[in-house]
Amino acid sequence: MKHQQHSVYVDQGAYQLHLKALVPHHVSATPVLMLHGAIENGRIFYSSSGKGLGCYLADQGFLVYSADFAGRGLSKPHVSTGFDQNQHQLICQDIPALINDVYQRHQQKISLVCHSWGGVVALAALARQPALLSKVRAVVCFGSKRRISVRSWQKTLQVDWVWNRLCPWLAGKRGFLPAKQWKLGADDEPQQFLRDTIHWINHQHFVDPTDGFDYSAAAQQVNWPAAWFFAAVNDKVLGHASDVRLLMQESGLAGAQFRLLGKAQGDALDYDHISMLTAAQAKSGHFSDLADWLKTLG
Repeated sequence: MKHQQHSVYVDQGAYQLHLKALVPHHVSATPVLMLHGAIENGRIFYSSSGKGLGCYLADQGFLVYSADFAGRGLSKPHVSTGFDQNQHQLICQDIPALINDVYQRHQQKISLVCHSWGGVVALAALARQPALLSKVRAVVCFGSKRRISVRSWQKTLQVDWVWNRLCPWLAGKRGFLPAKQWKLGADDEPQQFLRDTIHWINHQHFVDPTDGFDYSAAAQQVNWPAAWFFAAVNDKVLGHASDVRLLMQESGLAGAQFRLLGKAQGDALDYDHISMLTAAQAKSGHFSDLADWLKTLG
């Protein structure tokens, strides 16, 4: 590895948000803030052995910070202790706090790199508080979708039965979704946050279930920075290309860059929802292309 790793925390009063800092031996590029999706944490982007997109970018000279949302990863306290949070709090409080923290550390615009649901809440936060955009250089989303419109047996099983029915039942029994224990994901999920994701997945309108704020309407008025959306050929449900494009449209980013990752498109693998961020082959493909693109932005 050409970087060092250490933890920093953002104090939010009743809880603390964890950031894994990946600091290159020789800094030559701008800061990157990475935001994970549902039932996972910031480790989707890095490992202690140097694997993942976050580690790759750090080795290319970027100052990388991979966040754990409240209650997940190394953020304190963990959801298993009884801590709960809704999506509204993440959008209105935590993502702005994370952006402000990284910006204050380096006094440079940051690039947001998001996976799955992390892209949804990031775009929502920026649409709701457009003043944050003065601190953002670029937005990059991997497999990010809000609605799941595709129809297949995989969608029926994974979304209609497991996510929409089994998961709320499990969360009701435990007070949180024990996704890790049930091998549903890499980390557990706050109960109310789970309910909020289910609401958005199954509703046409990009409107906050807590206070009715219309994110889609607000997003159409935003002067967005450079943006790049990635989808994977073998991502059949959780980030299907058609649903990624739906998110782009309702966020006022229909004209942003879009790339489908697969062998037919010239990539080494037919990537899926996870391997697009973890496969070693990505380093010589879209990881390299993304690093080059970010560097062209300054």
